[in-house]
Amino acid sequence: MTLREAALNRIIMLKSSRILITGATGFVGGLLCKRLLAEGYALQGTLLPAEDPALLVSGVRPTIVASLASDTCWDAALAGIVTVIHLAARVHVMDDRCSDPLQEFRKVNVAGTLKLGRDAAKAGVRRFVFVSSIKANGEETPVPYGAGSLPNPVDPYGISKWEAEQGLRGIAAETGMELVVVRPALVYGPGVKGNFLNLLKAVQRGIPLPLASIRNTRSLIYVGNLVDALARCATHPAAAGKTYLLSDGEDVSTAQLVRKVAAALRVPVRLLAFPPVLIRLAGRVTGKSAAMRRLMGSLAIDSSGIRSELGWRPPFTMEEGLRVTADWFKKR
Repeated sequence: MTLREAALNRIIMLKSSRILITGATGFVGGLLCKRLLAEGYALQGTLLPAEDPALLVSGVRPTIVASLASDTCWDAALAGIVTVIHLAARVHVMDDRCSDPLQEFRKVNVAGTLKLGRDAAKAGVRRFVFVSSIKANGEETPVPYGAGSLPNPVDPYGISKWEAEQGLRGIAAETGMELVVVRPALVYGPGVKGNFLNLLKAVQRGIPLPLASIRNTRSLIYVGNLVDALARCATHPAAAGKTYLLSDGEDVSTAQLVRKVAAALRVPVRLLAFPPVLIRLAGRVTGKSAAMRRLMGSLAIDSSGIRSELGWRPPFTMEEGLRVTADWFKKR
């Protein structure tokens, strides 16, 4: 049987069964559900007890799961499921005020994920797609992270994602369940929050940004490209056992990103040349050193692995993704 025949057989099998998507009401999950439903897949999405089922995309079967923790019961959610795409997580929190952030991330992203992984294997799930993060590799790199880069997570979120990856690999080795790990770059698109949303606000308001002198390299991924890659990872036979780093394939400096955002918003760009050493000093004075390092540092990704092994190409350019994001932002 050729690889193409195997892929077609797997797609036929998946469409006769259900895919479970955790985090189905989220930024990425909602768009992923729309994409897979349009292709004819039967989907089941998780909801917290207090969440309204109307938050799910129409056509997705709701399943209530109390939490993502070490004692979560997944029996009902996993009944009849062949593939799991695990998006739910305690996400990266800026200015986390927990006394022990790493412990809180581990409760959800490690213990909760591994409980789901063990229960999935026990229920007969064939493939588990785990959405990790490029933060599992680290925060900054002078050369792009690639398939051979050794993970060196720095912050609690990245550490928790890396530990979850290792635990899932152990479960897959013991049970034979196929594991696919994806590590996306910073994700943007309609519904984005955090620093990217703050950037949109600043550029739209015409706030002068002292970033013209920053010479770094950053990778991003548009949510439509991420969803397309996840669909490929869920169905392609060659993805089993692999870890893929994902980006749009077009790296930019922080200053270039601001210019592209301004063009998408159709507003004048207001960039000021400011010595990077003074920006770092301002970060130390204001207690924002970590934020300044992220703003000025390089974090690029070599996504050639998924391109060569799965034949994947981002369906959207960065300009297209930013234009859709800007249109959403102006209407919100």
